[in-house]
Amino acid sequence: MEYGIHALAGLAGVSARTLRYYDQIGLLRPSGTTEAGYRLYGEREVDLLQQILFYRALGVPLKEIARIVQADGFDRLRALESHLSALYARQAQTTALIETVQKTIRSLKGETEMSDTEKFEAFKHKIVWENEARYGAEVRAKYGDGQADAANAAVLAMTEADYERFEALKDEVQRALEDAVRAGDDPKGPSGERIVRLHKTWLGMTWRDYTAQAHRALAAGYTADERFTAYYDRKLAGCAQFLCDAVQYWAR
Repeated sequence: MEYGIHALAGLAGVSARTLRYYDQIGLLRPSGTTEAGYRLYGEREVDLLQQILFYRALGVPLKEIARIVQADGFDRLRALESHLSALYARQAQTTALIETVQKTIRSLKGETEMSDTEKFEAFKHKIVWENEARYGAEVRAKYGDGQADAANAAVLAMTEADYERFEALKDEVQRALEDAVRAGDDPKGPSGERIVRLHKTWLGMTWRDYTAQAHRALAAGYTADERFTAYYDRKLAGCAQFLCDAVQYWAR
């Protein structure tokens, strides 16, 4: 069955303008056109649009979606399984967060008591939920559900002291990056080596298994994905590139 652009837009709940834009950027091309030049979409395009909308629902940028679905060997079934795992994880984390907020409300009303540990649990669930929403689909597609679930479990298992160290390491990496960029240091020099060691230690607090190959792949994403670049460059441009270059050279 083939659909015109307005029929497909109505079926998918998006605008025809959105479909035209997807065509313009090469994300979703029509299968053909009518004699009058109107776009036509077949079964393959309908399936691809479904994948695109799944990724959009999980907060993945269009540039990253294009990279994923246009990659050699893209597996639709595997992608759907990753979507489902990400949604289940989000559902579980949202449920836990709702329960904790409800308990916090009851505590404030004097109906029950809530320990500091329980308050901290809610905070950890919020962090995991936000990370899953922003990056879960890509992480699961690149590294598998096991790695993503293990990272989430590692955060949830952290004590307050563990989490403080986790955040301190993250802040130390950022400060070191900004100092190195301001000083015009070479990523292949001593400051680059130190930053990579710090970054590796930070990753080790949530990664199930560390490999230099995975570290380099992650760091490459810091310049390929504008979200990561914006995060590391939020105070000083060049930090994401420095970290990427340093990891490519020093990761062991």
